[in-house]
Amino acid sequence: MPLIIIVIGILLLVLLIGYFKFNTFISFILVSVGVGIAEGMDPITVSHSIQKGIGSVMGFLVIILGFGAMLGKMVADSGAAQRISDSLIAAFGIKYLQWALVLTGFIIGIPMFYSVGFVIMVPLVFTVAASTRMPLLYVGLPMLAALSVTHGYLPPHPAPSALVNDYGADLGLTLIYGLVVAVPAIILGGPIFSSTLKKYNPKPLAIFYNPKIFTDKEMPSLGISVFTALLPVIVLGFTAIIKMFVDSESLFGSIIYTLSDPIIAMLITIVVAVFTLGINRGMSMNDISQSLKTAVENIAMILFIIAGAGALKQIMIDSGVSDYIAEGLKDVDVSPLILTWGIAAVIRVCVGSATVAGLTTAGIVFPLISQTGVSPELMVLATGAGSLMFSHVNDGGFWMFKEYFNLTVKETIKTWSVMETIVSISGLVGVLILNMFI
Repeated sequence: MPLIIIVIGILLLVLLIGYFKFNTFISFILVSVGVGIAEGMDPITVSHSIQKGIGSVMGFLVIILGFGAMLGKMVADSGAAQRISDSLIAAFGIKYLQWALVLTGFIIGIPMFYSVGFVIMVPLVFTVAASTRMPLLYVGLPMLAALSVTHGYLPPHPAPSALVNDYGADLGLTLIYGLVVAVPAIILGGPIFSSTLKKYNPKPLAIFYNPKIFTDKEMPSLGISVFTALLPVIVLGFTAIIKMFVDSESLFGSIIYTLSDPIIAMLITIVVAVFTLGINRGMSMNDISQSLKTAVENIAMILFIIAGAGALKQIMIDSGVSDYIAEGLKDVDVSPLILTWGIAAVIRVCVGSATVAGLTTAGIVFPLISQTGVSPELMVLATGAGSLMFSHVNDGGFWMFKEYFNLTVKETIKTWSVMETIVSISGLVGVLILNMFI
């Protein structure tokens, strides 16, 4: 019965948004309340759960998306995005442009949270697509596939790192095996799948890129453009390495750990961008402030939509749906790797959060490692692959993609959700093949 209620709730959500064109945030709250009460929660508990879900999602994302929008606006308005775009096209050629973005997304995705990488890279993708007149999804989806796979499979991302600890896996081996599994998944879900999507060519909202074509003199240098746009990657990647060798309680260690926080890294980047892409380019502080204000104003509804997804996710967790599903699957007599992937996949589809799906699965399947002797490193990867399965309307990432790329719900399911499914299934296949040799 709990699963039926969830299915009905999700169908109602799609109906309200897709058919009746009802406001997405209000639809989320209405469905969250309905699902919570139908699952046996009292109204006050439902209200608290919704507040908790919104708070847990927005506490981090409101700052990251806000700073990301500001950075994207400055990178676009200064001509830095066009400079990087022109350089990528010159270096790789249009024929191999997809692979350039895949490589960029993969490198950025390893040290950086998915949402941070998303908001940094999307303005660049829009500029590249506009410059080359190539279909937007054909250009953008490969990069996002790389970001998604690194988020689900590879430490130091939160869920894979926690799974390494929970399963007693070796971090180095997990990273090596993860790279072996991740590369084919990215290729299948990125360049190969996106080559079938050329008919989809949405026009992104103008706030996320600058349609103006800059002259060479108007643009900042390539060095300044790349340094500023990728400064969060530089800071987070550098500190991730240094953290392995310093004492966190020392003064130097305290500074490094502070700089390794994504919010601090983004804040530093915004301050630097104000000078490198603003003041140094002749902009007044009034113009810069107005640009930053416009950037944040224009993502307000996106923030509310993601908040709504967080509310529904929390209702599903607090009502015990994820535990109910997990209990029903844990005694199935199949390979522990397939079972682990399946449990994570079902929880992901029902709850929405890849992190929640991965960590919930870990608590259920941990005994299988000692009982079966299966590789704990492969269990980490099987869990991570399952946690990416079929992102849809209860996942904040789904709505980020939909809103930034200006798609309908139906189009987002046919593109984003299918891509996530491909990388999830590809990951399972890769894990099973590795298991034959380990």
